[in-house]
Formats: sequence, structure tokens, C-alpha cells
Amino acid sequence: MEDLFGNSDPVTAPAGGSLSTPSAGAPLAVRMRPRTVDEIVGQQHLLGSGSPLRRLAEGDAAMSVFLWGPPGVGKTTIAAVVSQSAKRRFVELSAVTAGVREVRAELETARR
Repeated sequence: MEDLFGNSDPVTAPAGGSLSTPSAGAPLAVRMRPRTVDEIVGQQHLLGSGSPLRRLAEGDAAMSVFLWGPPGVGKTTIAAVVSQSAKRRFVELSAVTAGVREVRAELETARR
């Protein structure tokens, strides 16, 4: 099935920490998505030198993070960029589409 842009394979938000260079035919928002912590604009109190997310991205701190906000503000992108920078596994789950079984399976995988 074609998406809004006529692509047969729709482009989705980064998953699994994969932030490779998108194809030239990808939508502008996908092509412009930050791929490093330094490319993220704003939120300097969270991303500046010595800040919580910067320390997490540099692998200096282990912590849990909740990113909250409306759709499209960059929560998934920030999580993927920080996890890739820290060389950690990133799992994207949607509270809308994932069931209890999927969440429990990912938690069990994380425990191992």
C-alpha cells in the first residue's frame, strides 16, 4: 500500500537505534532528523555539557528517562540518538499498539 508520498514502503521513526542516512526520496522531515546529540536543537539545560542527557549519551551515567510530549516533538528521535551515542540498545514501543505481552517480552530481554 502506498503512503502519502507515493512510497510503497512508508518511512517510520527511527527504531532499534538505527539512524542511517535516509534515501533522497524520503520525506524532508526524515532527511532533516538529527542523527547525533550535537544536531539536536534546543533544550540546552538537558543537552549541554554536563547535563543529564549529555552524560547519558556519553555513557557516564545509567538512569531511566521519561520523555513526555505531544506527537512529533522529537521524543523518539532524542531517545534513539542518545542510545546510539551511548552504544546502548534502543527498543521503540507504542503504548497505543503494543500489548502487555510485547512489553513484558522486552522487559525480560532487558533483564538478561
